Amino acid sequence: MAKVAPEGLITALDIGSSKVSAMIAQKGDGGELIVLGTGQRESRGVKRGYIADADATEAAVREAVEQAERIAGVNIQNVWVSFSAGGLVSDVASIEFELGGHRVEQSDIDALLHAGRESIDPAGRMVLHAQPALYTLDGLTGVKKPLGLHADRLGVHIHVVAADGSPVRNLGLCVANAHLEVKSIIAAPVATGMACLSDEERELGVALVEMGAGITNVSLFAGGMLVGLTSIPFGAQDITDDIASAFGTSRAQAERMKCFYGSANASPRDNHDMIDVAPLSAEDGQGDGTRITRAQLIAVIRQRLDHLIGEVQKALTELKFSGPVGRQVVLTGGGAELKGVADYAQQALGRSVRVGRPRGLTALPEAHSGPAFATLAGLAFYAASDPVDLRSLAGKHQTVHRPKGFGVIRRLIAMARANY
Repeated sequence: MAKVAPEGLITALDIGSSKVSAMIAQKGDGGELIVLGTGQRESRGVKRGYIADADATEAAVREAVEQAERIAGVNIQNVWVSFSAGGLVSDVASIEFELGGHRVEQSDIDALLHAGRESIDPAGRMVLHAQPALYTLDGLTGVKKPLGLHADRLGVHIHVVAADGSPVRNLGLCVANAHLEVKSIIAAPVATGMACLSDEERELGVALVEMGAGITNVSLFAGGMLVGLTSIPFGAQDITDDIASAFGTSRAQAERMKCFYGSANASPRDNHDMIDVAPLSAEDGQGDGTRITRAQLIAVIRQRLDHLIGEVQKALTELKFSGPVGRQVVLTGGGAELKGVADYAQQALGRSVRVGRPRGLTALPEAHSGPAFATLAGLAFYAASDPVDLRSLAGKHQTVHRPKGFGVIRRLIAMARANY
C-alpha cells in the first residue's frame, strides 16, 4: 500500500503531443535529486502542444502518475507541469534605482524587485515566469549577489516568459480533473535548458532546439538566461506521418520503421537494405505487404527534415544567433533520437551540434535517460531550485524603464560575444 508523500518530494509531469510522462524525485542529503519512480502513457488528447481532448489527456495524466506512484511507493498530491505549445514569448524587463553610492542593503533589493513586478507587461498573455536574472551595478551587468557592495545605481534584468492564457488554463484543468494540484506550470524551454545545458553554455550563448512530436521550440540562452524563443508547428510526428502516407502503412508501423531503420544520413548500402512494410489493410487480415529499400525510407525522412531544419535556421537568424556566440546548438526532444540527426544538423546549420540528454539525476531509469525525457528531468531540477518568482510579491508603483522589443537581448548577446 502506497504511503503519503514525505516532505520535499517533487513530481514532474510532462504533457506532450506523443506521450505523457511523470517522475517522482526527492532531494538527497547531498542536495542531489534521486528518482524514486517514473511513468509514461501515450498521449491521445494533445495536438501541437495544445489540449484537443480533455478527457483523453486527463486519463493519460492519471495513468502516468499512478504508474510512477506504484514504483515509488508513495501517493502524491501536487505536480510541476510543462507547457510547450506555440504562443510562448520571452522578454527581458530592465529597471534601475539611484542609490547615491551607499552599500546595497536587502531593503534596496526588495524595493527593486517589487518595482520589477510592476514593470511586467504581458500584453494580454499569461505570465508563466517572472524571475530576476542578473543585477547591474553602475551599468556593470552580470552581478549575481549585489548585497553589501557600493553603487550609485542598482538595476536588475527580469526574465519574463508568457503564453496565451486559454491553452495554459486548459492544461491546468486537465491536471486538476485528475485530482492533482498544480504547483506551477513551467515553460518547457526553461525546464529543458536546466536539464541539458551547462551553466557555462548558458553564459556564453547557446541555442536549444527541442524537437517534440508536434512542435519544435527554438530557444536562445545568453548571459545565463533564456533571452528569446520561437515555436515551429512541425515535429517528429510529421516525419512519421510522411512515412505512413508514402508507403501506405499505419502510423504505428511508420514509427517503428523510423526508429529501427530510419536515419538522417544516407549511405550507398542503403540501396541494398530491404525493409518489409505492412499495409494498412493488414489489420483486417487482408492485403500483401510490400518491400522498400532503406534509401527510400531515408529519402522521405530527409525531405521533411530538410524543411524542419530550414525553419530552425530561419528562427536562429531572426533571434540574431550569429557570430562567435552562434556556434553551439543543442538538439533535444524525441526527434533528437533519430539516428545521425546531430551530424546532419551540424552540416545543414554550419554550427557545432550535440544531442542534449538529461544529466545529474541519480537512479534515472535507462528508458527515461534519452533526449525525449529532457523536459521531464528539467522540471524536477526547476522545482528543486526553488526559484524566486516576482509574481508572488506585492508590488508598489514606481518609475521603471522597460526596453522595447528585444533590445536587451541584443545587448546580452553582445556581452556574450565579449566573453561576458
